[in-house]
Amino acid sequence: MASGASSSPAAATPAGGVQIHQSRRLPDFLQSVNLKYVKLGYHYLMTHFLTLLLVPSMAVIIVQASQMNPEEINQLWLHLKYNLVSVIICSAFLVFGSTVYIMTRPRSVYLVDYSCYKPPEHLQVKFHQFMEHSKLTGDFDESSLEFQRKILARSGLGEETYVPEAMHYLPPRPSMAAAREEAEQVMYGALDNLFANTNVKPKDIGILVVNCSLFNPTPSLSAMIVNKYKLRGNIKSFNLGGMGCSAGVIAVDLAKDMLQVHRNTCAVVVSTENITQNWYFGNKKSMLIPNCLFRVGGAAVLLSNKSSDRRRAKYKLVHVVRTHRGADDKAFRCVYQEQDDVGKTGVSLSKDLMAIAGGALKTNITTLGPLVLPISEQLLFFATLVAKKFFNAKVKPYIPDFKLAFDHFCIHAGGRAVIDELEKNLQLLPSHVEASRMALHRFGNTSSSSIWYELAYTEAKGRMRRGNRVWQIAFGSGFKCNSAVWQALRNVTPSPSSPWEDCIHKYPVQLML
Repeated sequence: MASGASSSPAAATPAGGVQIHQSRRLPDFLQSVNLKYVKLGYHYLMTHFLTLLLVPSMAVIIVQASQMNPEEINQLWLHLKYNLVSVIICSAFLVFGSTVYIMTRPRSVYLVDYSCYKPPEHLQVKFHQFMEHSKLTGDFDESSLEFQRKILARSGLGEETYVPEAMHYLPPRPSMAAAREEAEQVMYGALDNLFANTNVKPKDIGILVVNCSLFNPTPSLSAMIVNKYKLRGNIKSFNLGGMGCSAGVIAVDLAKDMLQVHRNTCAVVVSTENITQNWYFGNKKSMLIPNCLFRVGGAAVLLSNKSSDRRRAKYKLVHVVRTHRGADDKAFRCVYQEQDDVGKTGVSLSKDLMAIAGGALKTNITTLGPLVLPISEQLLFFATLVAKKFFNAKVKPYIPDFKLAFDHFCIHAGGRAVIDELEKNLQLLPSHVEASRMALHRFGNTSSSSIWYELAYTEAKGRMRRGNRVWQIAFGSGFKCNSAVWQALRNVTPSPSSPWEDCIHKYPVQLML
């Protein structure tokens, strides 16, 4: 929850008004790139250089051997028969090469299926209900109420988003018990549907990763899931807290690393956020934005390294690139949970937030570029970068066309402003950001799970074809920007009980400017 406010469409002025400042926009990060991040991308690309070199060598040997006639094979056998040293060297080379290839080859990670939680209809909140409720609580002054009204109008949210049960009472009831109830409804709802759709037994799960930024009870959320589904005693479970809206990609990366170590197993990733105990009841403008943007949501993802699961899997994980700017003090404090002057807890947003987000995004996509862009784009980009860097040439930096690398984009639905700026900076078409805009409109900012609602939207529209590449990009407090790249293994259709199942025909909707 802490990081999603980074997408705020508006900012507070000292006088308490709301303005859209040019400084709050993302910088044009594709116009200025850092060579070291390009080098980092190529370093990732060449990590398995030995494997890339060995495979063609083995192929050449096999081709040459297939072209030999029986007489040549007989001569080679006689030569080897009386030359023990050659036999030992050849055997050692084959054994060593095969061993290195097997040991260094990363195991494929498949996304078997995933499920997004859809809250019950009685938890929906319309704008007028939100404002009326905020007024009746008595916690907000007129200036704060007007600020929230303007944020809602410009947020990109629709009238059918959900807030937790505790926020529907007057006065609200943000207790620990209510927060646990929200967590259980979201996590168990998503997991029940996932297990039903995949026919996976809880005992088959070997790895469990749960991420929730602001609600971390004891026992942990992961322990709650282990207890509910009676998962096996030797399960590798992890609970990630305080990592913001980009934690969903971090959780996938952790599960991927664990699947490289543990053979023939499945991993479940649960991404959610908890609103009940994290609603802000004060009047500091920079802390009010999360109230307007964040809504109930969560997702459960089933990953596997079993080769037998490839046939039924939807996607294969291709790349994960993570960027962390926490070493910089401004980046570290730009999204910060603290108490206001009267002791009320909330998430404070820095005025430098958009600039910091842009820097993190620039770093991430510069590293990702060499891994995903076609060679033609890389050559043009690299040539202009080198000319500018080493020859001081007055050439305009070449902006890579990421539309050539990806078929679908899932940009974290944190708010309308960042979606707008990413569309502009990456030179995307409205169709490329449609899933992000519609997920924000229908479900609001569901934090780390928003990228899964967006992927579900693309599937529900019937647009996911075999071989398509999907770019999931999310950012979070700290400050972090993380990307995951998936490749569709088949023409993907929505799974039963998709969150868009009963409303996809209404979308896309025309959004007000």
